[in-house]
Amino acid sequence: MPRFLTLADVAEQLQISAAACYALVHSGELPAFQIGGRGQWRIDEAKFEQFIDERHAAARRMLATDKPQPKKT
Repeated sequence: MPRFLTLADVAEQLQISAAACYALVHSGELPAFQIGGRGQWRIDEAKFEQFIDERHAAARRMLATDKPQPKKT
């Protein structure tokens, strides 16, 4: 895998639209930078992996705190 990924690469890996990927970058959730005359976005592979790891950790925390309540009979 190359060190830098395009928005299209990331969108494909996450199985989301390019617009959704851009929204993650624009919000600052996914660190990226612009390069080249047309300002194309690039994401460092290590930052992308860190983003995924953080999302997994957040999901685990959510599941741990969102335990089902016992049914009242």
